[in-house]
Amino acid sequence: MLTPTLFRATRSAFVAQRQFSVLSSSQAHNVKRLGVVGAGQMGLGIALVAAKVAKVPVTLIDNSQASIDRGLAFMDTLLKKDIAKQRITEAQADEIRSMVGSSTDIASLSNADFVIEAVPEIPALKFDIFSKLAQICPKDAVLATNTSSIAITKIAASAKGAEHRVLSTHFMNPVPVQKGVEIIVGLQTSQETLTRALEFVTAMGKIPSTSKDSPGFLANRILMPYINEAIICLETGIGTKEDIDSIMKNGTNVPMGPLALADFIGLDTCYAIMRVLYEDTGDSKYRPSVLLSKMVDAGWLGKKSGKGFYDYSK
Repeated sequence: MLTPTLFRATRSAFVAQRQFSVLSSSQAHNVKRLGVVGAGQMGLGIALVAAKVAKVPVTLIDNSQASIDRGLAFMDTLLKKDIAKQRITEAQADEIRSMVGSSTDIASLSNADFVIEAVPEIPALKFDIFSKLAQICPKDAVLATNTSSIAITKIAASAKGAEHRVLSTHFMNPVPVQKGVEIIVGLQTSQETLTRALEFVTAMGKIPSTSKDSPGFLANRILMPYINEAIICLETGIGTKEDIDSIMKNGTNVPMGPLALADFIGLDTCYAIMRVLYEDTGDSKYRPSVLLSKMVDAGWLGKKSGKGFYDYSK
């Protein structure tokens, strides 16, 4: 039985140990500056969490100043919500803002020792970025992609001389909310690169899972066929969009039905991932729904375009 004195001493030791553990985890990664390429929703979310949780200075890169401005405005909105909910103070919000810089010049990443690319799922675009990063960044920098479907081995091959420092840190959307991060290694990825990536995403408050470089990796190899099958059910008239989403929400206890989730992810993204699964495996079970293809052609991409399976224009 603990006496009051011993209890207080034990509690103080526990608190001190806990504080030391938190401090140690935030320092264990040894990342001095993070570079994020792409100021969209994913890139901005990664930059915000790195600054807020891991306390790492960030350089946000995008070739469009308008995209950077929109991203930083979105970050400000998120910080104001945190202030309103008393999660952070005004002073803490100001500190986070000061840690996120931006530029339209990728050469600004010459001092970044960890870079995460978060641009659209266009292979040629990613290959070009990694070719440049291999030349621009320090010779020990980790070069990570947030790709949700493109082979890491192919992306690494474009980073001449830095192939062993390339891997994927596949964050889930929205980044400030979702805990999971999928870490995928290519054939060339070194153990040191994997270790550094695991340490850094953990310091960001995330829970990493590792996957081999296989089409769709883990998350999308499971998730996207589920969404695609729901679209086929709608396409073939098995059920209405409301009934499809309702049965999955109320019957399997998922927070969002598959069609609403597709709208949230972006139908163009869903289509791109399904095409990679289908083309890379040659398995007909991954054939993208015809309806999904037509909606992408129509520009009905979901929430971000104002229309998908549901109407978001109001």
